[in-house]
Amino acid sequence: MGVFESLGVDGLLSDVQRMDKRQFFFQVLSFGMIVSSALMIWKGLMVVTGSESPIVVVLSGSMEPAFHRGDLLFLTNQEEPVRVGEIVVFKIEGRDIPIVHRVIKLHEKSNGTVKFLTKGDNNSVDDRGLYAPGQLWLTKKDIVGRARGFLPYVGMITIYMNEYPNLKYGILGLLALYVLLHRE
Repeated sequence: MGVFESLGVDGLLSDVQRMDKRQFFFQVLSFGMIVSSALMIWKGLMVVTGSESPIVVVLSGSMEPAFHRGDLLFLTNQEEPVRVGEIVVFKIEGRDIPIVHRVIKLHEKSNGTVKFLTKGDNNSVDDRGLYAPGQLWLTKKDIVGRARGFLPYVGMITIYMNEYPNLKYGILGLLALYVLLHRE
């Protein structure tokens, strides 16, 4: 028994060959509608929350016990002032991955600008070592959003898919095959 036979790929290929062009086009169109619906939902969440990334996954244990690795955070980015104790998600210049940490200090200037310092709950020192070279404080422009809710460990699947890219491609391939070959 070959690899393709054990995976059932021969049966899938024969299903594709039996489909007429119209049915196959309909399946591809359905797959495209699923993808575009997901993108519209994401863009809608961006508008409603005011955040460029309304949902993020905690990637490390630096915020334990508040949040654990793999927790899914829901963010908003409204125009209210940042307060000490709030959990914010921020981006640092030159880094692609946002960081989830708590605000520990505010620095207000006489002209009304507010800067703040962050720290992970499970870290022994503040985040100045993580900031861009020469940067000692964060400003409002660095904030992606503020944590408003979470689902524990739901984001672990995204962590696994990033750590094991072949898993990601396998899952996406199986989903695409299912959508294309599923008949109703």
